Amino acid sequence: MSKRNVVLHVADVHKSFGGLHALSDVDLQVEEGTTHAIIGPNGAGKSTLLNVCIGRIAPDSGAVVFGGQVITGKQPHEINQMGVVRVFQTPEIFPDLTLLENVMVPAFAKRDGAFRLNAVRPMARRTDIRDEAMHWLEDVGLAGQAGAVAASLSRGDKRRLELAMGLVQSPKLLLLDEPTAGMSRHDTNSTIDLLKKFKGRGMTKVIIEHDMHVVFSLADRITVLAQGRIIADGPPEQVRGDPKVQEAYLGGGHA
Repeated sequence: MSKRNVVLHVADVHKSFGGLHALSDVDLQVEEGTTHAIIGPNGAGKSTLLNVCIGRIAPDSGAVVFGGQVITGKQPHEINQMGVVRVFQTPEIFPDLTLLENVMVPAFAKRDGAFRLNAVRPMARRTDIRDEAMHWLEDVGLAGQAGAVAASLSRGDKRRLELAMGLVQSPKLLLLDEPTAGMSRHDTNSTIDLLKKFKGRGMTKVIIEHDMHVVFSLADRITVLAQGRIIADGPPEQVRGDPKVQEAYLGGGHA
């Protein structure tokens, strides 16, 4: 590893479900300001690993350390308040609210630690929150649709909206679960360009992604999981040329 600060350390984590070893002795370090991709075939343990990091699943042993603090055992909302934000594979938005209101909800949550949906509309006059929400909608290219109802968006635009909802929380660590899943190639390339823009601002990101075009366009470092174990970890070109990786994933022709 380089001399950058390690912002996330998954330390010797094990997790089993019945007789299935979902994660076995996983030790992973994510450096501050980098984009770190986690790849592997279906069933490799990628989603389990992400869920352990955000407190949705407790490991059988091992720990997750974020910013020097052990976060294992904390509730998901507590981890979120510490600056860990996850953008899900299936967009988690409020379909009946406008785009602007969708982004204002987590902005209020960041400020207050909680929110009530029925408080959003009366508080839309809060120009500071409104302006911040509009800033992020503009950043993800959705400012022109700020007044539209979120349910009307395309899948690609829903992903961008959820990204704005994550970014408005000023995350120290952004976890992206297949950010381009189901997108057209055009939408995928637009998302790559968007994430590259944020990379220039020093934001730390962990990306789980099946699309190798996305991975090799964005990642500074890649960790490869197979059957719950890390089989490779390193810079993209090193991982690309690893025979174990090609056998387990890249050369397998499946996601």
